[in-house]
Amino acid sequence: MDHGERLSEAAQEVARVRAQGAIENNAAWVRAVKAWQAHRLARTHRDLLSEPRHGAAARFFLQDLYGPKDFSQRDAELVRVVPMMVRLLPNAALATVADAVEMDALSERLDLAMARVLRQPDYLAIEEAAYADAYREAGSRGEREHQIDLIAHIGGSLDRLVRHPMIGSLLKAMGGPARLAGLSQMHDFLLRGFEAFRSIGGAADFLARIERRERAILEALYAGARTNWIDDPPPPSQPGRGEAQT
Repeated sequence: MDHGERLSEAAQEVARVRAQGAIENNAAWVRAVKAWQAHRLARTHRDLLSEPRHGAAARFFLQDLYGPKDFSQRDAELVRVVPMMVRLLPNAALATVADAVEMDALSERLDLAMARVLRQPDYLAIEEAAYADAYREAGSRGEREHQIDLIAHIGGSLDRLVRHPMIGSLLKAMGGPARLAGLSQMHDFLLRGFEAFRSIGGAADFLARIERRERAILEALYAGARTNWIDDPPPPSQPGRGEAQT
């Protein structure tokens, strides 16, 4: 399957899963799952966020690759404009976008599955032990490992992009055409990633630290850990039992 086909399938899958979550009235719990995970990631990788060399790339990972940001408008645009993206983007950039949207689709499926578990009566709010239980129940180990693989792969792709002598100039020159074509969000995603990784000057150590920590957490959770597998993050607000789940 080429990158254009992967991108098209992943974009359609993301839109389908988000629509399913809305139909099930699980949207508020999906947002709560994403917010809790964003706090957890920020706590786990707080040293990377605070380091001058790695801070921008860490923020890109937490905000653009895996965070509580609402990507619904981007997803709606993607389904319509994939053929145009295939024509406009260089192959290396198209592959990076395809990987990112594929990870978005996988993460969305897993987050919806966790939301279904966590909104059950036994769980009044998301906390560490409840999250650990839902993590094991809602997704297979293979899916979780693939999610980490995609994070590392996307980071490696961006690291290679910044070494291409013409990609930076090309991405900046594409700003106007991308907006006219309805690709502004994907163009901004690529440009932010490019700038963040260019500032590192070689991302191998950064990516290895993230991957090592995330795989250690995965191992702990599948070994049965319920508490003390992370530092407690400050809990985000939770959807109350009396609130509409929309």
